[in-house]
Amino acid sequence: MNSAMQHTATGWWLQEAGGAKPTDPLAVDRFADVLIVGGGYLGMWTAWHLIQGDPAMKVAILESEVCGHGPSGRNGGMVNSVAALVPDLRAKHGDLAARALLDAANDSVRAIGIWCEEQGVDAWYRAAAHLDVETSEFQDAGWDEIAAACAAIGATDEVALLDSTAVAQICRSDCFAGGATVKTSATVQPARLALGLRAKLIEHGVSIYEHSRVASIRVDRAAVVARTFDGAGITAPTVILAVGGRALRIPALGRRLSVASSHIVMTEPVPDVIAAAGWTGGEGITDQRTLLHYFRTTRDGRIVMGWGGGQMAFASRMGGRIEVDPSCAEHAVATLKRFFPELANRAVTHAWGGPIDVSPTHLPFFGSLGPRVHYGVGFTGNGVGPSHLGGRILASIACDRRNDLTRLAIVEPDPKTFPPEPLRWIGGSAIRAALIRKDSVEDGGGRTDPITEAITMLPKLLGMNLPR
Repeated sequence: MNSAMQHTATGWWLQEAGGAKPTDPLAVDRFADVLIVGGGYLGMWTAWHLIQGDPAMKVAILESEVCGHGPSGRNGGMVNSVAALVPDLRAKHGDLAARALLDAANDSVRAIGIWCEEQGVDAWYRAAAHLDVETSEFQDAGWDEIAAACAAIGATDEVALLDSTAVAQICRSDCFAGGATVKTSATVQPARLALGLRAKLIEHGVSIYEHSRVASIRVDRAAVVARTFDGAGITAPTVILAVGGRALRIPALGRRLSVASSHIVMTEPVPDVIAAAGWTGGEGITDQRTLLHYFRTTRDGRIVMGWGGGQMAFASRMGGRIEVDPSCAEHAVATLKRFFPELANRAVTHAWGGPIDVSPTHLPFFGSLGPRVHYGVGFTGNGVGPSHLGGRILASIACDRRNDLTRLAIVEPDPKTFPPEPLRWIGGSAIRAALIRKDSVEDGGGRTDPITEAITMLPKLLGMNLPR
């Protein structure tokens, strides 16, 4: 790998956005109307929607590091909806529920762009259809079924099936065959969005305490008290848990999640390569592997390539190779140069990674642990758009406003669980290893051996939908 490449946990997005000076940690006991634990997209969007509903509301956020510096500031920056999951939604919840969730998720994709414009936050928001491509003859993401399901609920133009000629008109690569586009999508510079949201919350009077890791949460009849490791606490009638993969530490949620890692590499500016590929529309692209590659361009002409094939976390342990995994970065670089051979002699300047909280259904879910504690979790690597929707949902729940948002299929769904540790880690690691073997063999034009094929089918047989 390029020895000059900067390989860190936080990555280029936060570096480009300039980071943020931390606010003061919580030093003395405080009171709030709503306390939010976790300062990523979900926690911050929840705070935004709360104060938009009631500007006088006292909202506080406790964040263990700096708001927006976790996965919210490190991801691929693709703002997607839930169109690919419409077949499953129809089967489990019916047509009306599927359409309601699709419409709400699409609204959030557009609302993020409107928010950036209205608030003067330059997050590089760019509306563009998302392209999903076949890169081997064995790949099949079921887009015929997805397009038919969207049409059946009245969203006829949401998904368009493409042949190889149509794909090449969006982005040319000898590796790309047919595919599909999803209309309601966009891209952002994720750290600019996260830090812009953080700045607007501070401007509107939200109390943000950073480097304030929560040690305990005590719930009684009158209130909730969250206390940090330094001993100070915040008392509030309601608490929102927006803690991502750290929800594994919460007994009621721990088995409803697993945590895996995803890793990204980025080139130097290569506008000539992008222009030669005809990739000028700003589309985010994924391939149809199970452990997918995702890639997009940046405003200054770089190409970002990510891979969702990183390691599983054991229990709630997030350190080490969850954030910095050289083998995953090497894989992403090799794939990038296979898709675009013109990059052979161009520099890959940055690499980074981080955890994703994986839901067995591929959908985030929201709900309550009693009358005072509410949560949202399980974004499965697709959190930029759905976290905005989640903020709208949790703001409604926190204010006890039962409405169309709180009736969506992702609110209090029937729980689906992973096995307990160590079976979750052992089984998940074995399945991911088999998926990597299968994808690698098929990339080379071969067929997967029967044992590997059988292992990769286990999640589907168990009714689970691993991250794509």
